[in-house]
Amino acid sequence: MSFSFRRLIFGSPLPSWRELHERLPKILALPIFASDALSSVAYATEEILLVLILAGNATVKSPAVVFISAAIVILLAIVATSYRQTIRAYPSGGGAYIVAKDNLGDYAGLTAGAALTIDYTLTVAVSIAAGVAAIVSVYPHMAVYRVELCLGFIGLVALGNLRGARESGLLFALPTYIFIASMFTLIGAGIYKELTVGFEAASAGLARKEIPELGLFLILKAFSNGCTAMTGTEAISNAVPAFRPPEAKNAATTLTWMAVILGIMFLGVSYLAHAGHVVPSHMTFKDGTPNPHYQTVVSQIARAVFNKPSMAWFYMLIQFATAGILVLAANTSFAGFPRLASIMARDRFLPRQLYNVGDRLVYSNGIILLALLASLLVIAFKGDTHLLIPLYAVGVFLSFTLSQAGMVKHSNRIRERGWQRSAAISFVGAVTTGLVTIVIAATKFVEGAWIVVLLIPIFVYVFSKIHQHYIDLGNQLRLTPEDRFTPVSNTVLVLTPSIHRGILRALEYAKTLSPDVRAIHVESDPVDTAIMMERWEQWGGGIPLVVLESQYRSLMQPILEYLEEAKRERKNCVITVVIPEFVPAKWWHKLLHNQSGILLKFALLFRRNIVTTNVRYYLER
Repeated sequence: MSFSFRRLIFGSPLPSWRELHERLPKILALPIFASDALSSVAYATEEILLVLILAGNATVKSPAVVFISAAIVILLAIVATSYRQTIRAYPSGGGAYIVAKDNLGDYAGLTAGAALTIDYTLTVAVSIAAGVAAIVSVYPHMAVYRVELCLGFIGLVALGNLRGARESGLLFALPTYIFIASMFTLIGAGIYKELTVGFEAASAGLARKEIPELGLFLILKAFSNGCTAMTGTEAISNAVPAFRPPEAKNAATTLTWMAVILGIMFLGVSYLAHAGHVVPSHMTFKDGTPNPHYQTVVSQIARAVFNKPSMAWFYMLIQFATAGILVLAANTSFAGFPRLASIMARDRFLPRQLYNVGDRLVYSNGIILLALLASLLVIAFKGDTHLLIPLYAVGVFLSFTLSQAGMVKHSNRIRERGWQRSAAISFVGAVTTGLVTIVIAATKFVEGAWIVVLLIPIFVYVFSKIHQHYIDLGNQLRLTPEDRFTPVSNTVLVLTPSIHRGILRALEYAKTLSPDVRAIHVESDPVDTAIMMERWEQWGGGIPLVVLESQYRSLMQPILEYLEEAKRERKNCVITVVIPEFVPAKWWHKLLHNQSGILLKFALLFRRNIVTTNVRYYLER
């Protein structure tokens, strides 16, 4: 039943030879690896406006939001151009981690890996929370279920990815393309309406105030908030092997498509927010209670552009398409993080379990781990996008910087044709993203960026300790010329709480292991022990029965003490502890019996020269 249920939920196992057929064409790779970046247009403009409104600049009189958005789009073009070079130079994938590790050293690579790990987790939490915010804009009464909705969507996206990369692409492609089409329609209709009759959002009246000078700090803070539009840009370079051949060419083309679509949509939304005098609001008040009048910036623009009753359906389409793409934006992390974790596990910086490919040809353990981490983050920050945003983008821009700096050294080291131009592009990218990293960390430090700044070195330390463990393990397991095969003696101890058929099967098995077999009985009741010793002469098969007294009625302590005595009897001796176990016909019958055997196995786990084995006796229905 368990196996059938697993097949129903996750699908049938895929053979290894299907791996090539599971690779993605560009049309499916775009929604899988670019949904995070594309979806950020739903909240990036809003995050810029939330800063500008502090200075009264979120009005038609100040086009600051448009200028800041244009600067971010220019930065996007620089980063995308540089990552195209990364894809060609490292077609095996790995992105910032591989580039930094190969060219700048292990610690630079681990820093990039730590930054991307944090960013991928935040991407899931932020995108899901923003998707729920779009739903709450339409149905405000659902704000009280914000965290529950977030957790449900995380589970849904994780499940889609556990079914396989190709299936998740088919599942997520349609909502992504509906979102792109609806956003282009909104931008086109909004610009046409602005040029002909003009429009205003319902919140425009809130922004009528005197406008003081916009200080440099607020400009930089607004810029750093808007840079969340660029998160997810590196995901394609991390997952080049997931593309169909020619992998590098298809990945670079998909990256270009993503950058162009994102740039147009981001600039379009920012211009319409400026033209419609949109004023953003927070999902919750300062006391943590939900804001019943909350609406996203995209929702306000869509209401203002399509304000006729006959177009109400298109407003709903935009909202649900936005919610859909924001929820599916988490898919970028579910596609990118497991691959990054697998590469780091291959290099022994993460647990080896993350290296394994599941039966659906995806990195199942990485997907499950990311879902758990993101769920904890959503619970901790109550699913509020504005609380999560300050933690965002520091990690991704740090990884951008390390990647581009690594590419400068790579170009200089390889010196292929046109290497000077490649090095120059990477250098500009490294300097630009480095400055942006400093700006983001400085402007958001007090609001929460300090958490990320603190976590990155902690993650690097943990990665290093994991690596050291694997190095020590390999050194201790490695054979040397001095190693010889040494015969050992084996003393077998059979735990015997009573005498029955299950015990006989265990005794029979024990006699196949060694001539030195002893039955061990811990006395809890002298009367029961006397009866057992009488029956032992008939059924014990000549095996000696050792009765251990337990003054304090403990099962473990007498056995552990006797094990140490048995180990001292002979040199090069291994003690095998045989634990008889009967298996009930129904699973719930197991709950009616004590689990002393499991507790004993756990107690013996870290004791040297002791082997435990279970001999099962299966009960009939």
